[in-house]
Amino acid sequence: MQVKNTLHIIAGHKNRKTYLKKGFCKQPFKLADVTEDKSGDYLGLMIRSSSPGILNEDHYLINIEVEEDANLHLSTQGYQRLYTMSNQASQNMEVSLRNNSSLCYIPHPCVPHKSSDYSSVNNIYLSTHHCLTWSEVITCGRKLSGEEFLFSRYHNVTNVYLNRKLVVKENILLQPLANNIHSIGQLEGFTHQSSLLFINNCAEIKQISEECCRLLSGIGGISFGISLLPVNGLIFRLLGNHAEKLFDCNNQLVDYIRKFKTSTLS
Repeated sequence: MQVKNTLHIIAGHKNRKTYLKKGFCKQPFKLADVTEDKSGDYLGLMIRSSSPGILNEDHYLINIEVEEDANLHLSTQGYQRLYTMSNQASQNMEVSLRNNSSLCYIPHPCVPHKSSDYSSVNNIYLSTHHCLTWSEVITCGRKLSGEEFLFSRYHNVTNVYLNRKLVVKENILLQPLANNIHSIGQLEGFTHQSSLLFINNCAEIKQISEECCRLLSGIGGISFGISLLPVNGLIFRLLGNHAEKLFDCNNQLVDYIRKFKTSTLS
């Protein structure tokens, strides 16, 4: 399969500031600096695209490197649409976090159109001291256009390695035309789902879990679960019926975790 698009980001750290050391991208990708607090020690980047979405036989390669002491916040421009396909499209992401670095990646929801067939693999490599926040939101398709669960396949695998040892594997496979998407163990009547990984070797994970549980319990229209990971981290799983609501929940969790970490260290 021909590579249609590549993106390579290196976030460096110098003079107590995180900066874009390298930003190489082929069309239609573009990068925008969206750092809100210029006095803060983080870099905010938005991945932009002139393409309407991922098309038939597209193949994306994305490489993200966060160097020692750097703090990168990565976002997207808008919803990621997977268009109708006769074959398959795919994406591979390689992410490396050097010692004492941090990455927060909260992309917009993914919308698989009718007959789309998409697979992606994310390989994330952590060093001993790390902070990773990583999420995804998957919708049922163009619900208001009558395309609810008419996509062929959505498969996303996320592998997290700590010092080159596999510690977390997230494997999401949805084939609504082949399996009953509403059965037990699937979406059970909901139409949208999200997952959020938070891994930090220094965080008070038990306290964060309890506080985030209280936060999510006050939000109506969703079902959620929080699980401890084999490493010092959590995974949040949310089910709902509205993409924007789950996306907002993920952002609320990120903001709350960030404030909670600050308050516990002060």
